[in-house]
Amino acid sequence: MILAGFGASTVASAAAAKKGLINDDDRFMALRDAAFHDDSGNAEQHAAALKNYEIPSYIDYYRLRARLVKTTNAEFRDFLSKYEGSAIADRLRNDWLLLLGKRGEWETFDQQYPMFVVADDNQLRCYAVLSKALKQQKVASDARNLLNAPRDYGEGCYALVTYLAGNGQFSNNDLWAQVRMAGENGALPLAQRLGKLLNVPEKQMADAIDKPAAVTKKAPEAGRTAHELYLIALGRLAKTDHEQAASLLSRYTSQFSDIEKSTGWAQIALQAAQKLEPDALGYWQRADTAPLSQEAYQWRVRTALREGDWKLVKNGITNMPPALKADPAWVYWYGRALKAEGKNEEARAQFASIAEQLHFYGQLALEELGQKIGVPITVKPVTPEELAPMEKNPNLQRALKFYAMNLRFEGTREWNWELRKMSERQHLAAAELARQNNLLDRMVNTSDRTKGELDFSQRYPTPFNESMYKTTQALGLDMAWVYGLIRQESRFIMNAKSHVGASGLMQLMPATARYVAKKIGLGKFVPEQVNDVDTNIALGTNYLNMVLTDLGGSQALASAAYNAGPGRPRAWRAKLSRPVEGAIFAETIPFNETRGYVKNVLSNATYYAALFEKKPQSLKSRLGMVVPKGMTATDADIPANF
Repeated sequence: MILAGFGASTVASAAAAKKGLINDDDRFMALRDAAFHDDSGNAEQHAAALKNYEIPSYIDYYRLRARLVKTTNAEFRDFLSKYEGSAIADRLRNDWLLLLGKRGEWETFDQQYPMFVVADDNQLRCYAVLSKALKQQKVASDARNLLNAPRDYGEGCYALVTYLAGNGQFSNNDLWAQVRMAGENGALPLAQRLGKLLNVPEKQMADAIDKPAAVTKKAPEAGRTAHELYLIALGRLAKTDHEQAASLLSRYTSQFSDIEKSTGWAQIALQAAQKLEPDALGYWQRADTAPLSQEAYQWRVRTALREGDWKLVKNGITNMPPALKADPAWVYWYGRALKAEGKNEEARAQFASIAEQLHFYGQLALEELGQKIGVPITVKPVTPEELAPMEKNPNLQRALKFYAMNLRFEGTREWNWELRKMSERQHLAAAELARQNNLLDRMVNTSDRTKGELDFSQRYPTPFNESMYKTTQALGLDMAWVYGLIRQESRFIMNAKSHVGASGLMQLMPATARYVAKKIGLGKFVPEQVNDVDTNIALGTNYLNMVLTDLGGSQALASAAYNAGPGRPRAWRAKLSRPVEGAIFAETIPFNETRGYVKNVLSNATYYAALFEKKPQSLKSRLGMVVPKGMTATDADIPANF
């Protein structure tokens, strides 16, 4: 689950403001809040009172941030000159670049953009491509690669599409591809804005996306716009009734060109695939020549995996864009498709290319090469001499200050900024500093960055071991799995709070905590107890045991249930027409968050088991097979090595 960014600190500082500021930290929090609310008057007042505060760069940043749109280029330059090379300077450069792009100040933008270090702002990437286009460079290919996630578009990306459409680098085919992606995601405002570039009235676009049944009640009218809107409406209709959408496309097939028919089937196939409908495979086969979105490329392969069509798996991955094809997931499944064809040497080459990577698909690839999953040889421990520079490092100390104030967003920015400059041994030393300050999430994330110098005691810690051992032993629950889940849920942050309200080490929702407390007879339970470590572990492990029992002992299903609720994995299993490997079940989970969650939990659990048992493990065995309800592995005649 996703940890909240800065909500807790906002509430705390607001409360402090009401009571009267009692110290500089409280005033700093009030300054920060004023900045994020564009309250320049209060921000200036608080900043003036913090002349001697220990983090002057942030005082100056929040002073500017409060009146960002009124800040002059000279003021931006002065700040960057004063704090160049710091994390907060890079943050301000990000803010400035967005303003420069919006204002069209391209000479200054082009000077500053190469100095933007983090470079993780998609709008800025769009502005950078737009700046090249304005200089008459051919950028259509770069733009297509960039513009593949419509929900993340902002003014920069829309401006790029608009300019490319105007100067002929984007054709109507490109614009309709963008509209279709917006439609797939239900991003109506973006679809309407893009539609204006194609002279599509807003109401027609809204009807196609929000009222597909009404649009498809009558036969499609002539002309490209009418056909495109009808096909988008069919895709939206397929979210609730894929059979009706398929029936309509079949009925009017003679009115569409071949490419339009393929596009229509792809629209229907994607929605049916994400609903795990078996009919999706047939739809994909009829969408053979259609232009696909990033999501559609992946769901075509996921459908083939779920249905056991290894030929379509191979063809689907072969036709993916190169960057997508290189993802370890698709490298692994491509290897499996080659293996299914009997091309064992080619398959082994695919597996070998990712087998040393310490993640879910690296582990599975290692097993395909005939090896089990063990713990790498641990490097020598961090020495006091290596730790000493970390304890004196001003950026890390600034991060620790922010963490102590519960400003995790700022703390993590400062921490990660400093890690960029470090060697692997220094990463381990920084991780040790985090351990000593009880920041286990920073320890894990920092140690996870190393590739040659590996310390699994940092990567896979076991805090609260006594309480965990006692509780899991009483329940007969796999402790490695529980630790694997906690590592994914909260990264061992005891007071972790998710954006949906889940709390504590095991990220329990209030209603779940109350339910489990009642079931296990925890008398006089109050919601505040959920952040007590022993109580959180007791409630979380009991709930995990309940869903595991309910779902037939499958850790893959139970992990999904812990994240998405028990009803959803039951529904996903009910859609199965045959038994599937646990890895295939995990790869075809419809929710992006839950799909990644299950993979990470079981990968973590496999490493924890190797640590606890001091012997190599099998992730494939842990994943097992997921079979339709009422069927057993014996009934399904599943081979031992599947």
